[in-house]
Amino acid sequence: MKLKIATLLLAGAVSLTAMQAAAADKVTLQLKWVTQAQFAGYYVAKDKGLYEEEGLDVEIKPGGPDIAPAQVLAGGGADVIVDWMPSALATREKGVPLVNIAQPFKASGMMLTCLKETGITKPEDFKGKTLGVWFFGNEYPFLSWMAHLKIPTDGGPDGVTVLKQGFNVDPLLQKQAACISTMTYNEYWQVIDAGIKPEDLVTFQYEKEGVATLEDGLYVLEDKLKDPAFKEKMVKFVRASMKGWKWAEEHPDDAAEIVLENDASGAQTEVHQKRMMAEVAKLTADSNGALDVADYKRTVATLLGGGSDPVITKEPEGAYTLDITNEALK
Repeated sequence: MKLKIATLLLAGAVSLTAMQAAAADKVTLQLKWVTQAQFAGYYVAKDKGLYEEEGLDVEIKPGGPDIAPAQVLAGGGADVIVDWMPSALATREKGVPLVNIAQPFKASGMMLTCLKETGITKPEDFKGKTLGVWFFGNEYPFLSWMAHLKIPTDGGPDGVTVLKQGFNVDPLLQKQAACISTMTYNEYWQVIDAGIKPEDLVTFQYEKEGVATLEDGLYVLEDKLKDPAFKEKMVKFVRASMKGWKWAEEHPDDAAEIVLENDASGAQTEVHQKRMMAEVAKLTADSNGALDVADYKRTVATLLGGGSDPVITKEPEGAYTLDITNEALK
């Protein structure tokens, strides 16, 4: 009799768990890049049950060199994506109505890292040099910066030659380029790990050069926001995600370990991820998740000021909403 009761209780518990899982709202998040500490807040929120507490069942899909988050979103493969604002605004102008609903990253981590032996000490010294640049939407901040400097990007002694850079630091190590694109939390340290000393490098951070544009934000399709149920789901998602980010800032090493546990590729190392998390925490520290409209306007002005070939050609309308974070941060 006792065995039968225990069996029934177990069956009831399993049934309740299944019902709770079935009742949970599913959310699919598409990351901009592979599993790494750049996205620690989301992995922490999932690992710590913060999404579950909000009644959400969140799937986190890693990105990669062949994955364009906006295309995944437009194709119905995700509910929300992580993207940089220059790419998102350019995509919106081309007809895919992306809307920023939250901005976990306050500061930019993007920079150019140059070999000191090239003689480059200031941005004007870029002229006549070859510079490594990421594409797939990551080129927009660079192109805007060069336009502001009035440096052509089609080569020649008064311009720069753009080398389409892969997602590695080989062009600098092999001296194919005087400078390459790096992030403060990732590729810069790959250069250091390759044996080049910091004193043999010169770096130019977009933030310090006054041409920084917003990076990792959360974007959804505009039409989806007409659905009150979807909006409520995003409120819950953003609230839990920002709790995850703040936990990650306070426990960077533990957050890095959680990221490593979710790295199915096994490509990441503990040393690199812990270092990355420490640097990423500097970029998210001053954000509560709400988009700072002044930062948005600065990004738009930078992109519009792109000379004869600007990243966007007109002031965007409806490209962000504060509704989600206003509700999530109550």
